[in-house]
Amino acid sequence: MCGRFTITATKAEMDDYLRNYFSITNFNIDDYTPRYNASPTQNILSIISDGYNYRAGFLKWGFVPEYAKDMKFFSINSRAETIDEKPTFKKAFLTKRCIIPVDSFYEWKKKGTKKTPLRILMKDEKIFALAGIWNTAIINDTKIHTFSIVTTKANDLMANIHDRMPVILDHDKIPLWLDPTNRDPNLLKSLLIPYDDNKMTFYEVSCEVNSSRIDKPDLINKIKV
Repeated sequence: MCGRFTITATKAEMDDYLRNYFSITNFNIDDYTPRYNASPTQNILSIISDGYNYRAGFLKWGFVPEYAKDMKFFSINSRAETIDEKPTFKKAFLTKRCIIPVDSFYEWKKKGTKKTPLRILMKDEKIFALAGIWNTAIINDTKIHTFSIVTTKANDLMANIHDRMPVILDHDKIPLWLDPTNRDPNLLKSLLIPYDDNKMTFYEVSCEVNSSRIDKPDLINKIKV
């Protein structure tokens, strides 16, 4: 499961990321705000492809299928193993894929009745891409653009924390994932594998991260154990 993450890049750093990696020059960077505790139902910076160019914009976290009549039920995650089979996800999996730029995600390690929040990130502390699917539903005559983060089984590092992890895509795999003309389910699913744990690390953070209402820079501070 992946239910919280961070994207702490400054406006200038995010602008450079979008320009240098995706040639996106028409995104209003003033619309972007660093997030230290991004949570479901919030509008999240995401990247899609229209078949010609990459586009950056905001999608609401919590996938709502196109046939939905309301926002009562939504999915923050979609399992890689069944994403091409579930009626809720299979069309978006083939036609509407996205990535979510992040620089860490949170997971809670359970020991007895205690849950300890951990921040999982890359050893180089750089931005990385989570694989997602997105969709547009019309709710009360209003278009709602939503997304879900794809998850897979845990790698060795994550296995000691949780049995699932988000799918992380290296940059050279992103074009294949975002290409809307690529509708080969086997090729797409070959990307949805556990990430190399040798590139990842983690540390304990404050229990304040438990509250989705709290979003401030010191949430990512390391707790001395």
